[in-house]
Amino acid sequence: MSDLQTQMKRAVATAAVAQIQDGMVLGLGSGSTAALMIQELGAKLQRGELKDITGVSTSFQGEVLAAELGIPLRSLNAVARIDLAIDGADEVDPALQLIKGGGACHVQEKLVARRADRFVVVVDASKLVTTLNLGFLLPVEVLPGAWRQVKDQLGEMGGEAQLRMAVRKAGPVVTDQGNLVLDVSFAGGIQDPQSLEKEINNLPGVLENGLFVNLTDQVLVGEIIDGAAIVRELSQA
Repeated sequence: MSDLQTQMKRAVATAAVAQIQDGMVLGLGSGSTAALMIQELGAKLQRGELKDITGVSTSFQGEVLAAELGIPLRSLNAVARIDLAIDGADEVDPALQLIKGGGACHVQEKLVARRADRFVVVVDASKLVTTLNLGFLLPVEVLPGAWRQVKDQLGEMGGEAQLRMAVRKAGPVVTDQGNLVLDVSFAGGIQDPQSLEKEINNLPGVLENGLFVNLTDQVLVGEIIDGAAIVRELSQA
């Protein structure tokens, strides 16, 4: 990661943590920018600048990081509500629709985002796109016994799917839920995210896909202007 990209990520992580108030139940996202946000949150707790915070993690990775920083955690089933969820994204379109799932955590991420009163997305400017799926494949989590069937069904829908393979481990990526991930490309990108999200989730064998539709309240975008990192806010009209 370049120094400039790190500066952008840190700027948006800091801006997101500035929205956190004492006593909140927080959805703690996954990925590199969310990790910086969790680190900043942990530092504020240690300095006594925030108190009575409860975190709900979207991934095992985030759970480990939060535990190391002393952030109290509870499961999704153990909380009645989530005040604020903060997470990254792999792509953000002009309507603030997202593709997530680069880290194969999109099932828990979507559960937390849906439960939250406010869902804030933190990204650097490279994640802003005009059309989803032109540059980033759409992750689809599938039951291990159904991946080939789902792959064929996605093909009938015009999607070219490939099983995500692990790095430095033999075989495919296995999610925190014990499932597999198909990464899908649609020719010309995704024109109607809302319809496609439902259509894919209706396929037998699919647990969830990485389209996050009508969930985002605000996007904090890190940019470099004149050599300095700034944060631009995008909100639903």
